[in-house]
Amino acid sequence: MSENDTRVLALPPSAPRVRGNRLARWLGLAVLRLGGWRMEGRFPDIPKLVLIGAPHSSNWDGIWGFAAKVALGLDIKILGKDSLFKVPLMGALLKRMGVIPVDRSAAHGVVEQSAQMIRRADRFWYGLAPEGTRKPVERWKTGFWKIARAAEVPVLPAYFHYGRKVIGIGPPFELGEDMAQDMARIREWYRGVSQGKFHDV
Repeated sequence: MSENDTRVLALPPSAPRVRGNRLARWLGLAVLRLGGWRMEGRFPDIPKLVLIGAPHSSNWDGIWGFAAKVALGLDIKILGKDSLFKVPLMGALLKRMGVIPVDRSAAHGVVEQSAQMIRRADRFWYGLAPEGTRKPVERWKTGFWKIARAAEVPVLPAYFHYGRKVIGIGPPFELGEDMAQDMARIREWYRGVSQGKFHDV
């Protein structure tokens, strides 16, 4: 099995990468292959962005998504409660998985903490699930939009299509000043390409 397996996409020069671990990448590819999954689309050559994944309808989403991340060698950061990092060994494991600690009680809030991390970095891809839950929702959480606007970076949509067993990457969305309008056009784009395990967007 080659690292250049066609079931995963090529990373552009600006994408943040995990320092080489050939065994981990091989294992990620093996999981995708065993599950019959592949990727489609194209990653933009952008050093900083907010990546959203939808629809989120099953715990399997995390397994396939993490396998793809590992297979790619892509360094995507996701947030986690800072209290989890105080558990022995848990903190080190979470950091290796790309989880970063966020203090939800801080005066300047999760949005500003997240935006600061993006602004201060040379390369930073920040991953979020806009639904915020595996249950069907009428409205998405607005955190990803607020973080991307505060950090002045685009939003990159990633999607699951369980019928075709595809993890796809869409075009980056530049945000405007109208949150409702931006959320509506991104969600409408998802409706044309995605299919969740138990529900759609």
